[in-house]
Amino acid sequence: MAEETTAVEQQVPVLYPTQPRAVRLMNTIWADRTGVHDSLETVAHLEAWAEQAGLGRHEELNGHDLGRARALRDALRRLAADVTADGRPHSVAEALSPEMALAVVNEFVSHCAPALRPGPEGGFEREWLTDGSGLQRALNLVALEGSEVVAQQAPHELRACGGPGCVLYFVRDHPRREWCSAGCGNRARVARHYRRSMSSHEGPATGGAVDH
Repeated sequence: MAEETTAVEQQVPVLYPTQPRAVRLMNTIWADRTGVHDSLETVAHLEAWAEQAGLGRHEELNGHDLGRARALRDALRRLAADVTADGRPHSVAEALSPEMALAVVNEFVSHCAPALRPGPEGGFEREWLTDGSGLQRALNLVALEGSEVVAQQAPHELRACGGPGCVLYFVRDHPRREWCSAGCGNRARVARHYRRSMSSHEGPATGGAVDH
């Protein structure tokens, strides 16, 4: 049993836990040198991811829960691709149109409603209430957060990672940040240097311009 748990955890890596939960859901589609991977292929994967993302421990999930989580994930990625002009291969499900994605997200968000409550230090503060139970209740709030992310509502500034082969999204914490991680940034710089080097060597031979 311990070996099975370890295997599932390896298939559901903890990617950038400081990112908003909606972005972490988007990033259950990820890539490494072996290809693009999906961390929500099974109910066990969903259980592991939900706990990692702070949505609580849910040990009695089923195919319906998995389908709902994947639908929300794919819809958010579709809208994120539009917002960030993301043309990376494998970034989104090709059959999902922006209109379909918007309908999915709005269906989740429709279960949320704002309410005022007394603040801990006086005054009032707004909270969001939602119906449903268990993981579905949590996903409604993730969708609400996701709607703010794809709308680029402050403090969220969503970006598609520019690293070679990467399919992740991130909310940047610095105006000049272009990559989800330092590793992707290094690979992007190496790739850029390689292209410039090849261009400078091949340009004169082919009559093309040399990129300085």
